Amino acid sequence: MERWAGKSAIVTGAASGIGRAITIALLEKGVNVLALDVQTEKLSTLMDGWNVNWGKICLMRCDICDEKDLKSAFDYVEESWNGGVDIMVNNAGVIEYTRVIESDRAAFERLLNINVLATAVCINRAVRSMRQRNVEGHIFNINSVLGHEIPSGFLSEIDGCNGWNLYPTCKHGNVALTHTVRRELAAIKAPIRITSISPGIVETDIARHTSTISETLKNIPALRPEDIADAVIYALGTRPEVQCR
Repeated sequence: MERWAGKSAIVTGAASGIGRAITIALLEKGVNVLALDVQTEKLSTLMDGWNVNWGKICLMRCDICDEKDLKSAFDYVEESWNGGVDIMVNNAGVIEYTRVIESDRAAFERLLNINVLATAVCINRAVRSMRQRNVEGHIFNINSVLGHEIPSGFLSEIDGCNGWNLYPTCKHGNVALTHTVRRELAAIKAPIRITSISPGIVETDIARHTSTISETLKNIPALRPEDIADAVIYALGTRPEVQCR
């Protein structure tokens, strides 16, 4: 990890849960982090435990579906830190506990825009920044087991928790997006790696949304946000030749 000290990272959805844990883990390793989220009040609490011996931190309200907001974020890193982003963590996401057949276009667009399109745009911008400077880079897509398999019998209709809507579709799309970008980077021999991390149930606010899942968390050994952060740090610390898929 020593080679990443002083480098710059952007973390989306950094105000809570997995994004917050990843932000703190990177800071502890000396990485400068631009923490993005729309939840400004929660985002501000990241400063509470910040240590002067860690990397620099900047908090920025950012709607990742807004091109102007994203441009401001990437411009900040380029102008204020070491010239561009070296680590991109695509963590922001939303879920709908409803059925596709009972939903509407607005819900579909919200899920696709945040979970897929914004991720693709962030990857595009991050890779451009890395290639312009010809530096080693690493992109992380925080995915889900629902991007690989859709379990049956887990959700009931309690609290309206009767489906996943397009969430599994989005996560399957992110798996394909990761593989596609990995092949593109290999084709141009860029020193940039891309890693998809697909956790199961994690103890976060999004997982406690319904009483069904809250009860499930009491009966199974769920992951913690710090476990996902540990995976990010491990992948970063491997040799540049090692591809963590």
